[in-house]
Amino acid sequence: MKTVTLKVDENFHARLNNLARTLHLSKSEVIRRSVSAYEAAMERQRMRERFKEASMKVREANREVMRDFDLAVADGLDD
Repeated sequence: MKTVTLKVDENFHARLNNLARTLHLSKSEVIRRSVSAYEAAMERQRMRERFKEASMKVREANREVMRDFDLAVADGLDD
């Protein structure tokens, strides 16, 4: 494994130590898991944005279909 040196303030260091102790993990493992969790959260956010974009496209397509339907209903062929 590669080594990474990280400078942190006292508060962060204390929180990291407490978390590592509570989880019975090394500080390195806590940081590795934290980075992985952050990476997964970022991917979920990107996925949400892609779903929202796709949903907006579908919504607009549905509006167009409804406009076409409304025009067909109002084309003078009423009773």
